[in-house]
Amino acid sequence: MLRVGYIGLGLMGKSIARNMMKAGFPVVVHNRSRAAVEELVAEVVKDRSYYEASGGGVTASGGEPAIQPDFVAAFLRQVKAAGIQTALDTCGLVSQAALEKILPHVDLVLYDLKEMNSRKHREFTGQGNEVILERLLFLREYIRAYAPGVRLWVRTPLIPGATAATENVNEIGSFLSRSLDGLLERWELCAFNNLCRDKYRRLGMPWKYGDSPLLTPAEVDELAAAARRSGIRPDLIFATGATGTGSKPELP
Repeated sequence: MLRVGYIGLGLMGKSIARNMMKAGFPVVVHNRSRAAVEELVAEVVKDRSYYEASGGGVTASGGEPAIQPDFVAAFLRQVKAAGIQTALDTCGLVSQAALEKILPHVDLVLYDLKEMNSRKHREFTGQGNEVILERLLFLREYIRAYAPGVRLWVRTPLIPGATAATENVNEIGSFLSRSLDGLLERWELCAFNNLCRDKYRRLGMPWKYGDSPLLTPAEVDELAAAARRSGIRPDLIFATGATGTGSKPELP
């Protein structure tokens, strides 16, 4: 898929980037100016009352926010200084240096862990999982040494025909139990979401999972049971997302 990068966004660039994002193209913006950070923070602070009432905050997500560590660190630093909770949503396939820049300004880390078998991980995503596991262990040591107040959630997407397998869930749970005992606050099993299929259709792009139905409640329950058998504390496990009947989705 075409990936679009911008260095700086003027009046024209903002509208173009916004339209391309609406069309579904991955857009990466490179803008390190202090003014750009302060402009974004000013927009966020306008919703302070909402964050306070909901108990929420601001999440740097993506794409992968840690590929722009300087901008993200500067942004989260100012948001946190304004008294708003901050979170980093990362797939973990990033440099240790990037995490070291961002983590001092984060209250919560949302970390994706999709597949324990590196060969399958490469088959499903195009990359192995070695760096992802290494960064998760680095995150463990960083929190213990420098940021004991930072909370850690791990999220596993349950994709039919890929990660939604009891063996995979059991292996992930076993790894989390061994490696993050006492540190992990929540492990989310995120049921497959097919809402993006119409976006692929409108863009004329094939999607491997376009005909995949939502997981049924029974299938999610089976995967959650595998998670509970993996050795991790059952109260840390949360199954989230929509479920279906198992029939193929109908395109609008």
